[in-house]
Amino acid sequence: MCGIVGAVAERNITAILLEGLKRLEYRGYDSAGVAVFTNNGTLERMRRNGKVAELEQALAGEPLAGRLGIAHTRWATHGAPCERNAHPHFSGSDLAVVHNGIIENHEALREQLKGLGYVFTSDTDTEVIAHLLNHKLKDNSDLTAALKATVKELHGAYGLAVISAKQPDRLVAARSGSPLVIGLGLGENFLASDQLALRQVTDRFMYLEEGDIAEIHRDSVQIWDVNGQSVQREAVQYSDGAEAADKGEYRHYMLKEIHEQPAVVQRTLENRLGQDHVLVQAFGPQAKELFAKVRNVQIVACGTSYHAGMVARYWLESLAGIPCQVEVASEFRYRKVVVQPDTLFVSISQSGETADTLAALRNAKELGFLGSLAICNVGISSLVRESDLTLLTQAGREIGVASTKAFTTQLVGLLLLTLSLGQVRGTLEAGVEAQLVEELRRLPARLGEALAMDSIVEKVAELFADKHHTLFLGRGAQFPVAMEGALKLKEISYIHAEAYPAGELKHGPLALVDNDMPVVTVAPNNELLEKLKSNLQEVRARGGELIVFADEQAGMTNGEGTHVINMPHIHDVLAPILYTIPLQLLSYYVAVLKGTDVDQPRNLAKSVTVE
Repeated sequence: MCGIVGAVAERNITAILLEGLKRLEYRGYDSAGVAVFTNNGTLERMRRNGKVAELEQALAGEPLAGRLGIAHTRWATHGAPCERNAHPHFSGSDLAVVHNGIIENHEALREQLKGLGYVFTSDTDTEVIAHLLNHKLKDNSDLTAALKATVKELHGAYGLAVISAKQPDRLVAARSGSPLVIGLGLGENFLASDQLALRQVTDRFMYLEEGDIAEIHRDSVQIWDVNGQSVQREAVQYSDGAEAADKGEYRHYMLKEIHEQPAVVQRTLENRLGQDHVLVQAFGPQAKELFAKVRNVQIVACGTSYHAGMVARYWLESLAGIPCQVEVASEFRYRKVVVQPDTLFVSISQSGETADTLAALRNAKELGFLGSLAICNVGISSLVRESDLTLLTQAGREIGVASTKAFTTQLVGLLLLTLSLGQVRGTLEAGVEAQLVEELRRLPARLGEALAMDSIVEKVAELFADKHHTLFLGRGAQFPVAMEGALKLKEISYIHAEAYPAGELKHGPLALVDNDMPVVTVAPNNELLEKLKSNLQEVRARGGELIVFADEQAGMTNGEGTHVINMPHIHDVLAPILYTIPLQLLSYYVAVLKGTDVDQPRNLAKSVTVE
């Protein structure tokens, strides 16, 4: 995804900008650029298609030296990846803008600005911001005041950084739906879309909140909130414990990554939600045109990612009305596949280098699929580079072998895909998208509520201390969640665990149930709840011990051999994401009790890059 770096200092900042861009490379991008107010008193720009290394090489040949500058890595949403579409964008010779996000009303603004005589040299929505700001400066020459007027006319998501040759003492910024952080130095200050970009120059940060506008000078920072009131934002010391490579206060990386899920889900949603709809352009410049042709979806993945795909099948068919097939990549690549007309090929992978998934994508290119989309966590991976469209999950680095935050962000990405396809094809029921967008905004807080049950789940884990087998049950979209719960338990505790649709109990698995096999069940309050309750009675009648994660409104209570853990109520569509959390915690605490190597379980690797 796009990345922003900015600096105002008493030293040459070009190397700082480049290093910041390098530190954002993991996010993925297709072009890079920098604009510097040079020591010669002019605003100069260098842009290159491709990697930051290309930009760095160009600057080595034609250096830009100055004390004020902005830089950007772009992930194309409007206009193809090429140098003229790369950021920064200029209006005239003295105003430069970089932008993360999507401006939804850019077409109307473009026509308006053309009528005012502005000439556009790119296909991007960002150039609209530069020219609109230039126009506002004619009424108010103060850069910050003009930016405040400009953002009032922008609809969509944006993180903005702006510099002007006419006001070279400042860097101004605005945030709406796209994160920005100010790095605080001594006699110098910085701006970035991710604090990681600035760790080489400072460990003190100030986070902009929704609607904030900031004016950043070498020795001061002033911030105005969404209501135009001057505000102070807390300065935070960023310790090494917060780095992904450090466990910090947590005993294991896996527990740390479980608790990071509200934050990474929030990041995955940023720049992708409009007021009441999903921003389809977040999938790429050609997404809307391609999605309009989709009549079928084929999902291919491995392991945890396969379970995410299975959940998505329920969403795609029930919400968007699109037939969906889900297959394990190692099977898909070795069988003769009959491709339905107008089928979108969707691959899911945390690393983007999973051998079987990558081979399946390459095979799909020969089979006549309509197009390919990757749901992935690593922007520079092979899977991303070789797919037509991409949605990056923004989970950050995941060190624990047993995937946690990568899974929940994949689910979020797949729900965004479902809503986008339904939106473009006009198959969503009235009001559904707006309702689910609102529920998605609340999702990080709901995940936080589930994580607050940590100590309760830790106590439940004691029931598994001497067990060797476990059965997981779920119905509907919760069946894949049960599968994921079973996979987590077997991965890190080495307890044999299997998952079944609860309705399948009497077709065989019930023979295994006794008082030595715990049965874990996920029970949201939906139309299948009463049927699920009947299935659970079958278990109790055979002496099985039940651990039930149930909606607080489901009316289930503790009893002999039945342990009910009440879950926060949530919209049924988002329930699979929420109910994943306690199952992750359960597997973690059981593994701790068993004394296994939680982060590096035996026989397993984080990224399966061989067949």
